[in-house]
Amino acid sequence: MRIALINENSQAAKNELIYNTLKSVTDEKGFELDNYGMYSTEDESQLTYVQNGLLAAILLNSKAADFVITGCGTGVGAMLALNSFPNVLCGFASEPTDAYLFAQINNGNALSIPYAKGFGWGAELNLKLIFERLFAEEGGNGYPKERVIPEQRNKKILDEVKKVTHQDIMYVLKNIDQDFLKETVSGAHFQELFFKNCQVQEIADYIKEVLK
Repeated sequence: MRIALINENSQAAKNELIYNTLKSVTDEKGFELDNYGMYSTEDESQLTYVQNGLLAAILLNSKAADFVITGCGTGVGAMLALNSFPNVLCGFASEPTDAYLFAQINNGNALSIPYAKGFGWGAELNLKLIFERLFAEEGGNGYPKERVIPEQRNKKILDEVKKVTHQDIMYVLKNIDQDFLKETVSGAHFQELFFKNCQVQEIADYIKEVLK
């Protein structure tokens, strides 16, 4: 599994802490981890939580990532932004049980975490436990286990609803404000990470055109 980490500008100073904590878990699981920044508050490319949503959608729809870890001050804005895009199902976790239940019941492909609200003493330990429970076992196994069949059925219904209520990712990329799109994908290491891992050539070609 390839995990992508994305931080927005208000919490960029915590990127190293979040990355190192997440990496301790992904290394143990044998997952690949890509850090798309922001890397510090001084980055030239300043990502908002709305841009986090667009960037996550690009990574997930192009299969450059299988799962996205993101967040903002409260975690709510980033969650809303990610869920506004096609084929992105983002949950919210402020503590480990949230993460585990989201993975097992909703089986999404992104998680938003609050990096300011409630982020005090023991925050790095709480983060580590969130990541451990999120990836504790294969997603979609249900909780409690006897609820697995209706929960899996509801997840399939939600996926089908999102196909109707969301536009195709190429429509989004072509019709969204192109300056906004270019700014979103102009991060320091975006091209290095994205084009190496992107598996959908149509998306890669369009992003290359935008970046010219």
